[in-house]
Amino acid sequence: MVFKINKMKIKNAITVLGIVLFTTSLMFGQDLVYTPKNPAFGGNYLNYSWLLNSANAQNTYEEPESDLEDLLADFEGDFNQQFLSELRRELLRSSEIFGENGLEVGTFEVGNLVVDIVPGVNGLIVTINDIITGSQTQITVPYD
Repeated sequence: MVFKINKMKIKNAITVLGIVLFTTSLMFGQDLVYTPKNPAFGGNYLNYSWLLNSANAQNTYEEPESDLEDLLADFEGDFNQQFLSELRRELLRSSEIFGENGLEVGTFEVGNLVVDIVPGVNGLIVTINDIITGSQTQITVPYD
């Protein structure tokens, strides 16, 4: 049996095979390397603030406010403001501070305020301490 081989087919096959082998030998690649972004998983620590700011910018959750706490805080604030306003009025009417209907010497606790009234050398000393913040205000009302 004699096979007839077409020289052109063999030539084309060898050319295609040569091109395929030549191009595949020139191809090269590199390893895929995963580098995490999050510093909690081994990423760069400099990404922390960027990730946190991105998360905060996307966070739309707001905690529901408690109406009872707001009402109590408002009441306490209003009460303290009213007390301080009354004390200021009494201090501005300095002629009425001293005498029978004047300010009484002693310590008074009103809400989160402690008011201490003591006679001093130059006049009546009124000290107002805020228990929560620790702030203190001292007013000296001179004698007439």
